[in-house]
Amino acid sequence: MYEVKGKWTLITGASRGIGYLSALYMAKQGSKLLLHSRRAEHCQKVLEEVQALGVEAYVLEAELSQPEEVKKMCEAVDALGIVPDVILNNAGLQIAYRRDYLETPSSDYDISFRVNVTAPMMICYHFLPKMLERGTGGIVNTTSGIDREPEQAGYSASKAALNKVTRDLCRDLKGNVLISLTDPGWCRIDMGGEQAPNSPESALPGVLVGAFIDDGISGRIFAAQDYAGMSLEAVVRKAEKQP
Repeated sequence: MYEVKGKWTLITGASRGIGYLSALYMAKQGSKLLLHSRRAEHCQKVLEEVQALGVEAYVLEAELSQPEEVKKMCEAVDALGIVPDVILNNAGLQIAYRRDYLETPSSDYDISFRVNVTAPMMICYHFLPKMLERGTGGIVNTTSGIDREPEQAGYSASKAALNKVTRDLCRDLKGNVLISLTDPGWCRIDMGGEQAPNSPESALPGVLVGAFIDDGISGRIFAAQDYAGMSLEAVVRKAEKQP
């Protein structure tokens, strides 16, 4: 199992929901943290909580729909002299639920792809060469199992695209640098709404399994709800048996 104690984890969307819970979980494992949100003040609560656990942490600010802000965020990490050991591209956007889906505006696709595909891939492209040079690292991109729901076309299409480009990126990996995808399931967070069947807590540690596997296999999609209620050690053992 990959040891994250004393290593740096970058989490996008760390101020709330599954990103917030992931930050606390990783801090409890001893990982140092780079905490992203749209506005720095949104991360003040989680920053104080992880620092209280004794880990070093910094806050990063970027509007992920704006490529220039994503670029500046990555450069801010460089300025700190840090190469993340783990990247959790957790942040995402569900732009709308269109009951009249045949009237879905083209802007749904534009904003969804910028936040859900372009931003995480920019982060991958920026840090992956540094991980490969070092010889270790893990990237986990958050996807969705949504299917046959034209009401969420922009969101669904962007997540399908993220799956494709992530798995394509795995082709030339070498060393102990692994990339995977995780599907948290339908959870009661701001995006999922109160009608969702799963608590956000049920997504952990499943959403993080890609950060801890150490078997040299990239390109898997891990369904977090398949690991609900399990210990981290059991989650890793089960995940490493997945083809």
